[in-house]
Amino acid sequence: MKRLVLGIVFTAISTFVILPVFAADQAKGKPDWWFNEVVDAGFVGQYATIPPKKEVLIVDSRPARKYNKGHIVPAINISNSQFDKMTHLLPQNKSNLLIFYCGGLKCPLSHKSAVKAEALGYTNVKVYAAGYPDWVKNGSLPPGVSAEHVKKLIDKNKGASIVDARPARKFKKGHLPGAINIPARQFDEMVDTLPADKNTPLIFYCGGYKCPLSPKSAAKAIALGYTKVRLFQAGFPAWKKAYGETVEMTAKAKPAAALKIEEGEDEGTISIASFNRLATDNPDDFHWYDVRDPEEVESDGTFGKAVIMTVDEVEDNVDKLPTDKPIVFFCSTGARSGEAYDLVRMKREDLKIYFLDANVAFNPDGSVPKATPPD
Repeated sequence: MKRLVLGIVFTAISTFVILPVFAADQAKGKPDWWFNEVVDAGFVGQYATIPPKKEVLIVDSRPARKYNKGHIVPAINISNSQFDKMTHLLPQNKSNLLIFYCGGLKCPLSHKSAVKAEALGYTNVKVYAAGYPDWVKNGSLPPGVSAEHVKKLIDKNKGASIVDARPARKFKKGHLPGAINIPARQFDEMVDTLPADKNTPLIFYCGGYKCPLSPKSAAKAIALGYTKVRLFQAGFPAWKKAYGETVEMTAKAKPAAALKIEEGEDEGTISIASFNRLATDNPDDFHWYDVRDPEEVESDGTFGKAVIMTVDEVEDNVDKLPTDKPIVFFCSTGARSGEAYDLVRMKREDLKIYFLDANVAFNPDGSVPKATPPD
């Protein structure tokens, strides 16, 4: 009996001891530095948006050299080692959502930064423990790169294609050296401008963190099969701030000619007086388009400097219209020139275009036609 009782007591004690030890082992399944509030890519994807969501801040806790090469957009960089010196970058509102991440499940930096943030009084702190490696595989936006990284690619001629997704009028005022301009609204029509090799690194940028054009274009590039798409989402404003005006400036139409244009009463029109004067004095500073039918041109003649293109042909060739000088559409009464203007304006915001709303008398010898007020 004594042995039996002892055996029962031993078994009970053994069970009592083993279970707590097993539970403790489970609790120790994560490192000591592990932060309790952990989220996944799906959660982060709700807040990794362009424009950035208010009252949310995503923080990359890795060193700057890591952040520069690739990060979650629109995260800022507060490396854990520099956290105490960079707290001014954190929001003043302590209830804002803070999401920290670093280099993956074995990286303690984001967890340590999250603890520091809580110690400062922030009450809504999360850690994306799987971090940047997981985001590359599952993220809702392509990875981002910094101005410093883009500068190195440009300086070392690493073969990346840098794509400015802004309208051409913005691109002309200034852009990154070597960048090509594919406005987001014309992406599908200008896709042939992209490199044929789908493994070529593509870096899209536009007007900063509030500009959605570069993410939209990047998504289309990924859908086409490009495998190395990145966002320089800080964009041209960050480039100018970091490197000043060290940008290539595209050739512009002669300013003097553009300033001489007098607009008519209706939107998009060139005044009759301005048309008559400029066609005579500055014919080479504009592209002139006669949009009448061929038989009218053959019968009545046209302006010798003009391109003959019907309204239907204008619609079919909108993507090919030149950008180096202003365009003036004209016909015999202003009806078809207005149609041409409307068609082009819907698709090409980058062009400087006008139309003549007037009666026009043409000369068989190709000299300057005479425009008079419409009936």
